[in-house]
Amino acid sequence: MELQSLREKLKMNVMARIDLTRDMEDAEIGRIIDQCIMEETREVYVPLKEKVGLRVELFNSLRRLDVLTELLEDETVTEIMVNSVEDIFVERAGVITRYEKAFSSEERLLTVIQHIVGDCNRRINAASPIVDARLQDGSRVNIVTRPVSLGGPVITIRRFPKRRIDMQRLIELESLDADVAKVLELLVQAKYNIFISGGTGSGKTTMLNVLTDFVPKEERIITIEDAAELQIRGGENLVRLEARMANLEGENEITIRDLIKTSLRMRPDRIIVGEVRDAAAIDMLAAMNTGHDGSISTGHANSAEDMLLRLETMVLMGLEIPLVAVRRQIASAVDVVIHVSRLRDRTRKVVKICEVIGMEHGEIKLSTLFEYQETGMKNGRVQGAMRKIHDLIHMEKLASAGMVDVFEEVVCGLS
Repeated sequence: MELQSLREKLKMNVMARIDLTRDMEDAEIGRIIDQCIMEETREVYVPLKEKVGLRVELFNSLRRLDVLTELLEDETVTEIMVNSVEDIFVERAGVITRYEKAFSSEERLLTVIQHIVGDCNRRINAASPIVDARLQDGSRVNIVTRPVSLGGPVITIRRFPKRRIDMQRLIELESLDADVAKVLELLVQAKYNIFISGGTGSGKTTMLNVLTDFVPKEERIITIEDAAELQIRGGENLVRLEARMANLEGENEITIRDLIKTSLRMRPDRIIVGEVRDAAAIDMLAAMNTGHDGSISTGHANSAEDMLLRLETMVLMGLEIPLVAVRRQIASAVDVVIHVSRLRDRTRKVVKICEVIGMEHGEIKLSTLFEYQETGMKNGRVQGAMRKIHDLIHMEKLASAGMVDVFEEVVCGLS
């Protein structure tokens, strides 16, 4: 008997024995699967390894996230893309390949989706066909269903490494060098307000996590996210807040804006927003401008300059005020922009660190402090180094923290 036909027969037999009128325990379903495998393989030789594989596959298809379970248990997988029932792609080490397995039907795929969103107290239906959620292991999930997705349900899962990446690991991966890492450490400790910009999958969240390692442990940190994915460690006085979608009646929504306003009443030393996407930028900038120095956030942008333009747009989405007033607010609030990027060899690097130095002729003026300069390719990898371009102009926060001498000593090594 071919393995595929055995697999289909086993599934039919297991389904016939499952009591759908009650919630069966995992162990009970496991015993039914074992019994069916034993019966079907009495007269047909099936290697033990394949029997174990059949058992895992059957159990996953019935109780967990079906074919996704195996991928989620594979630590080499960084991204999972389900384009349809049969079209599943995975990313490993920056390389995307097609996955050989598929869901049995669109109904089964929808069942898995409802399981994911249900665990996060989210909902998805024809009226609300787009949802952001997270899995129990912290993986970030985006789901789009009909009628928005014409080809059927689409799932995109961003995996995060079980071993949390720290600055030392980023240095080992050559995402930045030790001197630049020290510069960032000093800027965080001196309470500069920082925005991290970059494209999708460039490493913005990873960089945000790493920078929070440098926040003094005695400070009170409030984190605000759409879907909780930050991995803040070390801070003892930590409060995590997560936005909530509206219920079926369209009520009780809690937005990022709501949470930023609430956080201001919670005596924060620092406010960390996972990602600013909309008019919440108004409240984030207001917080930075009202005594909450050392705040950090991220945003999607193709460059540090584009990040500031996007902030302008996001503020104007929620306020009708002159553009020059918006720019003054941004120039006053944001001190440093760190731009991260995924290079053509698929490696992620810090490519530019800029200082917001103020306004000039009605425009926000940026000064590039450090920039990654390529020198060529070697063994398929981009070669280069971070170079100092300009001096930091606003040294007041470093001076207040007593770190000017240390900062200048580190910067000399990058000249």
